[in-house]
Amino acid sequence: MGLSKRGDTYLRTLLMHGARSVIIQGTRSAWIDGLLKRRPFNVAVAAVANKLARTIWAVLARTQGYQASPSGAV
Repeated sequence: MGLSKRGDTYLRTLLMHGARSVIIQGTRSAWIDGLLKRRPFNVAVAAVANKLARTIWAVLARTQGYQASPSGAV
């Protein structure tokens, strides 16, 4: 999966905006903080958007609801 340019442009844009909002305004996890130390901001945004896309896909593909991990990761 991922955020390839072959997919829906509008959905990819929404995921990128959501990821940017999580990084700027949300309470960041240790994973995001570590990512921002290692990578440029826009690369970190793409990584968070990719993680959001994978989480959304997993929720839609399974019949059970979303259960957040106890660690609080994105």
